Amino acid sequence: MMKTADLEQRLREEPGDLALWAAYSDRLQEQGDARGRIIRLEMRRPHLRAADRDAVQRTIVNLTRRHRRSWDASLPEGVTVLARRYGFPAKVAVQWSDGAPALIGRALREPFVTGLRIRPASGQDDDYREEETDDPSDSIDTGALATLDLARLTELDLAYLRIGALGARAVAVSAYLHAGAADVRTAGAGGRLESLDLRYCRIGDDGLAALADSPAFRCVRRVRLQKNLISEKGVRALHRFENLTELDLRYNDIDAEGARALLAAPFIGSLTRLSLHRDDVGDDGAAALARAPQLPPALRVLWRNA
Repeated sequence: MMKTADLEQRLREEPGDLALWAAYSDRLQEQGDARGRIIRLEMRRPHLRAADRDAVQRTIVNLTRRHRRSWDASLPEGVTVLARRYGFPAKVAVQWSDGAPALIGRALREPFVTGLRIRPASGQDDDYREEETDDPSDSIDTGALATLDLARLTELDLAYLRIGALGARAVAVSAYLHAGAADVRTAGAGGRLESLDLRYCRIGDDGLAALADSPAFRCVRRVRLQKNLISEKGVRALHRFENLTELDLRYNDIDAEGARALLAAPFIGSLTRLSLHRDDVGDDGAAALARAPQLPPALRVLWRNA
C-alpha cells in the first residue's frame, strides 16, 4: 500500500489523476479527516442535477467552515489562505517583510499549495504613483527573492510589489535553480508555472527578458504586465513565452512598433484575451491590430471598434 506522503507526492506531480485522488480520499476518511469526504463530493458533483449540485456545494462549504481552523493549523502566522482544493490550502498570501522568505518556505511545504501571492509591505500598494523607474523599491531585498523556492508553483502573483529589473532577474534565477534541483524533467520541460501576475512591478524590458530567458517560465500561459515600463524591446522578449493565451500590456508605451512586434509573436494566433489601450499602441498600432489576419477574429473585431 502506498504511503500517505507518497500519495501526496504523486498528486503534486499528477494533480489531474482522479484515481489517485479517490485513493487519497479513502486514506483520509480512514483517518477521520473530513477532506476525504469533500474529495468524494467534489468528484460526484459534476454528474448530479443542478439542485443536487447546490446541496453538495452547501455541504462542502459547511464542512470547510467547521474544520478550516484545524486544517490550517500547520500554516505559520502571517500566511493567509486565498483558495482551496478539496479543503486543502491551494493558494496562499504573504506580506513582504524581512521574515517573508521563511514564511513562504514553510507555506510551500504544505502538500497542495501551488499558488502564491506576495503582497507589498503595509502602505506600499500605491507605490506606483512615485517617479517611474525600473529600480526596485528600497523595501525589497532582491537577494532574498533569489532564495525563494518557486519550483512547485503554477501561479505566482507579485502585483504591486515593486521588484524592478533586479528583482525580476532574482526571481528568474531562483525559479530555474530550484526547478532544476527539484525535478530535472520539470525544469527541462519548462517548469510548472502557468500564471504570472506582475502588475505595477516596474520590471522594465530587461526584467521581462530575464524572465523570458528562464526555462522555468517556458510554460506560462497567462501574464499580466500592466504598467511595467515595457517598450517594443520587451514585447520582443515576450516571444519566448510561446504558450501564452492571455496577455495584459496596458499602460505600457509600446507604440506602433511594439504592436507590430506583438503580431509577430508565435502565440499571437492562440490568444483568447489581449488587454491593451489605444494610447498604448497609438493610432497606427491600433490600425495594425485591427487588420492583422494572424490575430484571432474576435480580438481583431474589438480593435476595429476601438
